[in-house]
Amino acid sequence: MRGRDPRHRPPVNSPLRDLIESLVGQAIARLRDQGTLPTDLATPAFVVERPKDRSHGDFSTNAAMLLAKPAKSNPRALAQALVDALPSSDAVLSVDIAGPGFLNFRLSPSAWSEQLLAVHAQGDSFGRNESGGAHTAGIEYVSANPTGPLHVGHGRAAVIGDCIARVLDANGWNVKREYYYNDAGVQIENLTRSTQARAKGLAPGDADWPADAYNGDYIAEVARAYLDGATVEVEGQVVTGAPDADDLDAIRRFAVAWLRREQNADLAAFGVGFDVYFLESSLYADGKVEETVRELVAHGHTYEDGGALWLRTTDFGDDKDRVMRKSDGTYTYFVPDVAYHLSKWQRGYTRAITELGADHHGSLARVKAGLQALDAGIPAGWPEYVLHQMVTVMRGGEEVKLSKRAGSYLTLRDLIDEAGRDATRWFLVARKPDSQLVFDIDLARSQSLDNPVYYVQLSHARICGLLRQMAERGLTFDLQNGLAQPLDMDDVALRDVLIDLSRWPEIVAAAGTQLEPHLIATYLLELAQVFQTYYNDHQFLVDDAAVRDARLALATAVRQVLKNGLALLGVQAPEAM
Repeated sequence: MRGRDPRHRPPVNSPLRDLIESLVGQAIARLRDQGTLPTDLATPAFVVERPKDRSHGDFSTNAAMLLAKPAKSNPRALAQALVDALPSSDAVLSVDIAGPGFLNFRLSPSAWSEQLLAVHAQGDSFGRNESGGAHTAGIEYVSANPTGPLHVGHGRAAVIGDCIARVLDANGWNVKREYYYNDAGVQIENLTRSTQARAKGLAPGDADWPADAYNGDYIAEVARAYLDGATVEVEGQVVTGAPDADDLDAIRRFAVAWLRREQNADLAAFGVGFDVYFLESSLYADGKVEETVRELVAHGHTYEDGGALWLRTTDFGDDKDRVMRKSDGTYTYFVPDVAYHLSKWQRGYTRAITELGADHHGSLARVKAGLQALDAGIPAGWPEYVLHQMVTVMRGGEEVKLSKRAGSYLTLRDLIDEAGRDATRWFLVARKPDSQLVFDIDLARSQSLDNPVYYVQLSHARICGLLRQMAERGLTFDLQNGLAQPLDMDDVALRDVLIDLSRWPEIVAAAGTQLEPHLIATYLLELAQVFQTYYNDHQFLVDDAAVRDARLALATAVRQVLKNGLALLGVQAPEAM
């Protein structure tokens, strides 16, 4: 029995935004009690947001404009009434009325001091929340056919999926990372025939070379290992080769195991791992495909036509009905996908999220239709999909397309070897998934401030360096003394850093709600940039202990948030560079 989906809960805000919402809500209640507002008037869904122009204050709300009509008042007059009804709070320095009736709040230095204290007190937990309620979210990503090395597109899928998993974990979900192996079907047959041809001494271009064979050099490696009797262990299964080029079943088992192991090694080098490995072949072996088809037939959503079995997917929003079982008795590819997603539901996944290339978008409606046709209580929007666009890799102003080993594409391993793991992860996740991505190897390798991952990591390392220099000079740092110092909110650079630090919990929540981990990368670069401005304007290792402690308290708070954010991207937070 599943509880209420946590996604329907109110959004997670920063404590400061929550405070303003609470104060405005209390003011509205007071106006109802006073008769200024109708006593039966429900509190409207007013918005508390951060003004784009920071000179307008720290938070702004449209509550007065939403209340003006039912109160039969003009917005500015009602805005003044709200100001008069606001409870007093040490956290609020001033409230101004702007434009047609916006309320602009400016927070007090003590409120910002509390924010800085929270960063230090919560440490690695700062920004995390429990909105997921420990419900299970299954994230499926990569799910490449075990027919060759992973390419750069798989790399984008891997880092987006991995970062979504990290972000949902930070939002209190019980995350299960899942890899679905398409180890059945035509492509596996092509792999088998390709390996057999290499084992028999054939090569691409030979007269007897299979028409749909894989031509990369890696096929020759697999064939040699098979003939040499090599042993492969992958996910607890052991497969051994044999000097028999005619045993297709043995070749198939060996080639699939060999390439699964290689893909796993590439993903491990990329910092990507999984909790569940699910084989497509198990759906057939365990009778799950047949069972799913029987259920669909039993619920009356299928019909026979032309010797084929059809699913009425148009009943569930698809543009046309779809063939499930062809006249030759074989199933179309979306049928095992329905069976597979049904297994996720049966395994208790409150959320099932699948990260795919955008070229798969055509199959999504029929999978969802199949799940609805099962009448199993699966919500209409389940599963969720995150689709990514293609990646273009550039070097020296020219597109990089080929890998000799893979034969027809650039491998993920090639890219990691050239650009490094951290830069590769950052660049592949830093754009919104549905946007096309140009990966500039030269920029990713450069140690310049034009390189965003270098900039952010350098900011973290620079703060660590301050503490080393402090020790070398025989100076000390008293954090509690630093946190106790009054904040000069007229210092624009200081204020900008404090504002960005306070945004972090909201960024984590938004990235989880929207399944958009690129928001983390965008935020980290912005935080690093505002801190750089502050760093340029201020000396840290000064003789005045109060000033030194206050500035280092700010710097180490920035370091903490940079570390927390980089962890959600799976990128290192170096202490020296």
